[in-house]
Amino acid sequence: MSFHGRVSGTKVKRALGVQAALEWAFRIEQAQLNLPLPPDATEEGFGFGLEYVLLQRAVLGCKIDGGQHKIGGYTHEDAEVIAATVAGIPDSLGGKRMAIRVAELARAGLTPDWMPGAVPRCVPTIVKQNQHGTHAGVIVVGTERVRVRGAGARATWKTIDILACPVTFAPHPQQIEAARRGHDEWWQALGWVRDGLIAGGMLREVEVTAAMPRGRPWERPPPNRR
Repeated sequence: MSFHGRVSGTKVKRALGVQAALEWAFRIEQAQLNLPLPPDATEEGFGFGLEYVLLQRAVLGCKIDGGQHKIGGYTHEDAEVIAATVAGIPDSLGGKRMAIRVAELARAGLTPDWMPGAVPRCVPTIVKQNQHGTHAGVIVVGTERVRVRGAGARATWKTIDILACPVTFAPHPQQIEAARRGHDEWWQALGWVRDGLIAGGMLREVEVTAAMPRGRPWERPPPNRR
C-alpha cells in the first residue's frame, strides 16, 4: 500500500501522528520487532536469562533478531524503520518491555486501559444470597455480656456476638493509579519514538507529525478561553 501521491511529478509524503504511524507499521504492514539479544546470550542459545525467554514468549507476533518481511508479502521499508525505532526505546522509558507493549497495542489498534470513569466504591467483601435476594455478609469480631433482666444478684446475663461487615474499596485506588501510570509511561514512550522518527529523517513516504494522543485523559481539559 503506497501513501504517496503526485503533484507536478513530486512524491508527497503522507502525514501521520505517531500512534497512527505505529498502527500502520505493526497492524497493516506487520512489521517485526528486532530486539537486541541480552549481553549474556549466545547464538547457540546458551546463557538466555529467564527475562529474555519471557520476553520472547510475550511478543505475540513480534520476532526477536530475525525476519525482515511479513510472511507472504513485502514489509514497507518505512514500517521497518518505525519498528527499529520502537525496538530502541531506552531502559529509562521501559526498554524492551515497553517496546513490546507499544508494538502489541499498535498491532491491536488499542491504547492502554486507563480505567475511564473508575471511582473507588465501598463494597462488602462478603456477599450472600438467599430467597430474599443478595445481602452483605457479616463476621464475628468479638463477644459482649449484656444484662437481659433483673438486677443485682438476680440479674440474668447473656453473651452475644459482636458482628461487623468487612468492606473494601473496588476498584482499589492503587489499581486505578497503576493503570493510569501505565498509560502515562506508554504516552512518554510514544513521545520518544515520535521525536526519534522526526529527528532521524529516514522515512521516505511517511511523515510523522508532532501530533500525540491525549496525555492524562482522566484529567479534565482546561476550559476554553475566549
